[in-house]
Amino acid sequence: MPNHPNPITVVRLGYRIGRDPRINTHLGLVARALGADEFLVSGDKNNKMFDTIEQVTKTFGGEFKTNHLESPLKWIKKYKSDDNEGGVNGTVIHLTMYGEDYRKVVNEIPKNKPLAIIVGGAKVPASIYRMAHYNVSVGNQPHSEVAALALFLDKLQDGKSIEQSFPNPILEIIPDIERKNVIDHTKKEVE
Repeated sequence: MPNHPNPITVVRLGYRIGRDPRINTHLGLVARALGADEFLVSGDKNNKMFDTIEQVTKTFGGEFKTNHLESPLKWIKKYKSDDNEGGVNGTVIHLTMYGEDYRKVVNEIPKNKPLAIIVGGAKVPASIYRMAHYNVSVGNQPHSEVAALALFLDKLQDGKSIEQSFPNPILEIIPDIERKNVIDHTKKEVE
């Protein structure tokens, strides 16, 4: 269960098969592990990436949705809308190096609305900047989108993004300084 009171969706723009396929898988895994509820990807379809993320969810528990997004601009417009035809009235946050410092902006972001976090690709259309409620920067040097997403999700949840439970895991890793501690919930305990 995420630490944010409303659903969080991470949207990856402009995925191209053959270009950094692991980055997109890692974006989905970080989104899941740090409190998002859903991962949407626009651009080329890659079911293998979704299969990997879905297998991790099945193995380590919780609920996490993945899906391909045909038109991100149309989706964002509907997400922001509060009309009666499926609008969400959500807040849109665009992670970019050209935005406001995430540490200053995070407290302004409404906690009473669903959130969509947009993670851009190589060429983000100017319309994304205009459509976002917040254009947020995690640093001002080139770095990984995965790192930016992780830092932002953690700050958004007051540093408690990893303090969540994932119901019905097959495997559960228990932090332990002395040994590898993995509980396999498929094995019956011996009394």
